[in-house]
Amino acid sequence: MIEANKISTTEVADVLGKTGQIEGVKALNHGNFKVGEVAFVYAINNSNYEIHRQIAEKDLKDKILFVYNVNCDRSLFGDLVSKYVMLYKRAKAIVVQGKLRDAHTLIKEQYPIWLEDVSPIGCVNHPNGDDLAKDVLEALESKYEGAIMVCDDSGVVMIPKHEINEGLLVKLEFVEFQEDIWYYCVDTLKMSTFDTVCRKRYLEPGILSSNLIEKYLQLRDGINESKRAME
Repeated sequence: MIEANKISTTEVADVLGKTGQIEGVKALNHGNFKVGEVAFVYAINNSNYEIHRQIAEKDLKDKILFVYNVNCDRSLFGDLVSKYVMLYKRAKAIVVQGKLRDAHTLIKEQYPIWLEDVSPIGCVNHPNGDDLAKDVLEALESKYEGAIMVCDDSGVVMIPKHEINEGLLVKLEFVEFQEDIWYYCVDTLKMSTFDTVCRKRYLEPGILSSNLIEKYLQLRDGINESKRAME
């Protein structure tokens, strides 16, 4: 539904109660919109050895590669790894909590990449320092692996696995429908954003058709029912 309707990160974050953003991450190339299941890998202590190992072993087809950063202030990789991930492993997108290099090529190829920054100084490609403790790795994998990320020009929002249910679909449909009503009120009816968003004057009699009001209330009530079912 998110991909088919191109539901934005803004709307998804609203559905998640203004949460879910992967902090500090921004689009390298604008105009991309990607939605997919997360494939989690990590880098540690300015070494990308574990990235190379993990992406070689992991199924990335139609998934979003998410690179978690542990104590790395250098670029985690560049064009070679990006090309391998996108072309040969057939990932949908790359999301990096950190820096990448070869920015000129990554931009030229218009790869769907979200990252914190770029730098020409790269990581070493051999083990360097302590690895993640088993319990820490398991906790990170439990949090990220199999979640859903939505990526657009506003950034990246992650839908946690426990939020992936029928209730999420109801809330997404409601947010989309409400946005349509808001734009109709402002663009066509020339209402102020204050009257539209804050006062919700469109719920007053005579402003919208009874069919629109009925659908709005049905979707809103569906959200309340799904909340009660989860309690």
